[in-house]
Amino acid sequence: MAKHGKRYTAALKLVDPKRNYKLGEAVELLKQLPKPKFDETVELDFKLGVDPKQSDQMVRGTTPLPHGSGKKVRVVVFAKGAAALAAKEAGADQVGFEELVKQVQTGWTDFDVAIATPEAMQEVRKLGKQLGPKGLMPNPKTGTVTDDVAKAIAEVKAGRVEFKMDKAGNIHVAFGKLSFEAKAIEENGRAIISALMHAKPSSSKGKFIESCTLSSTMSPGLSIDTHEFAPSTT
Repeated sequence: MAKHGKRYTAALKLVDPKRNYKLGEAVELLKQLPKPKFDETVELDFKLGVDPKQSDQMVRGTTPLPHGSGKKVRVVVFAKGAAALAAKEAGADQVGFEELVKQVQTGWTDFDVAIATPEAMQEVRKLGKQLGPKGLMPNPKTGTVTDDVAKAIAEVKAGRVEFKMDKAGNIHVAFGKLSFEAKAIEENGRAIISALMHAKPSSSKGKFIESCTLSSTMSPGLSIDTHEFAPSTT
């Protein structure tokens, strides 16, 4: 078993492993823990009470963050004509169509989000091998296949996050930096938990969120009490 460093061990002493913290309390405590020299990323991790093998129990969605993610988001847009022009004006990092598809086919994926017009998806679908495994394939459900590319770019750049359940029924969402004000971290966290509650599949019975943990890059996890978000789910 790996030994933890002095900072982590000191932080561990301040966290009660048997306690479910209110989100606001957990954020305040997280900010008080011993810190490394870099600005840590803050994350929420969920264990869901659904069956990942059932297609009707897949959980995914997006939500805007009230205070952004603190991360520079690199956006590429697959479009042509007026939509391509609108994408450039809206601040896309790269815009193109056939030539951009070919560039990605060679293995280039130096971006965080890909947006495409419905028209462009005919070509973009060819990129399943390159974009699928990285979770970069544009999808209508997450608002990244749209004719209103300017709106999609604005939302993504402002700090919209996507969440998607993995094969084990877990979801991990990074949603800010530890240097943010405590209130900003809490409000971003609330937006994610509320969006996840709304994404509960109708076929899911019993407790939806089995566990929710708040942590930063180098910190121990703090268990979050989600009762206040949806009393009916417990």
